[in-house]
Amino acid sequence: MWIYWRFFLIALRLTGRRRQDLVLENLVLRQPRAVWERTGRRPTLAAADRRFWSLTARHWRGWRRHVQLVQPATVVGWHRTAWRRYWYWQSRGRPSGRPRIDPIIRGLIVRIGAENPTWGVRRIAAELAVLGHPVSTATVQRYRADRPPSPSWRTFLRLHASEIWAADFFTVQTLPFHTFYVFVGIRHDRRRLVHWNVTRHPTQAWVWQQIREATPWGVQPRFLIRDRDRCDGGDFVRRAAALGITTGLSPVRAPQANANAERVIGTLRRECLDHVLVRSERHLRHVLREYVTYDNTTRPHQSLGDEPPDGPRYAHRPPGPVRLRSRPILGGLHHEYAWEAA
Repeated sequence: MWIYWRFFLIALRLTGRRRQDLVLENLVLRQPRAVWERTGRRPTLAAADRRFWSLTARHWRGWRRHVQLVQPATVVGWHRTAWRRYWYWQSRGRPSGRPRIDPIIRGLIVRIGAENPTWGVRRIAAELAVLGHPVSTATVQRYRADRPPSPSWRTFLRLHASEIWAADFFTVQTLPFHTFYVFVGIRHDRRRLVHWNVTRHPTQAWVWQQIREATPWGVQPRFLIRDRDRCDGGDFVRRAAALGITTGLSPVRAPQANANAERVIGTLRRECLDHVLVRSERHLRHVLREYVTYDNTTRPHQSLGDEPPDGPRYAHRPPGPVRLRSRPILGGLHHEYAWEAA
């Protein structure tokens, strides 16, 4: 648009000028062409110069007589290029057909398909329709990730976590230099310590008695993971099979195969037994009883979303002025907090 204004201003200037001035200006304008023809050096033109001559050739018929820096055929070529670009811009691709699927819906398809590997495209499409995003099965098929041929080990273990228990031993030394063996049984789904006991001389009969005490109402696990201990072999395996319990033996020197039990034992040591000088078996039982109760009912577990194994714990705040009450556990090694009226 500024080019047209420039032509208009030049025309206004020329209407009020003398013929002598026009002749001199014509000579001055022709001087650069004479220098260019004498030296043979081709000038460098910018894109704005090409657009200027292209528009001039379009709106002025006598442009061929006055073009100096380039040949008229060059200007014609510039105009053709501008014509092609103009119509390419006019006919540029516009969205056609169905509108594109929103990225949020694509993310929902991928997420639902990954979380439910057994669902087909119709099931996923129906679930999206319930959520207010109706899409076709072809759309679900296009964006859903390929399903694995079978569930992963993580999915398999999560499905059977409530039926899997783990059992293990660890030792505790007392002040009189006695060694006690502590048996622990853990449920995989809630990381709950379902049973524990202490002895100085573990045997197969004693270990089997612990299993019976851990399942007093016939609610036994389907799978029991244990270490390679002599107390857990032979007759113990046959008795467990008679009750429908399949025992799984961890590999040699592979504590990570029984990771849940090792984790619980490590927590017992770090948060309890490493800070207590055990005097006797009675003292050890008292310490373990208090800590196991605290661990199952109060202590938050990161793997359970900061909830204790027995379920979420809420600190209800009564109306009116309140104060924070703390209940010491193990003589103040840990505390449980709750609100109470002031």
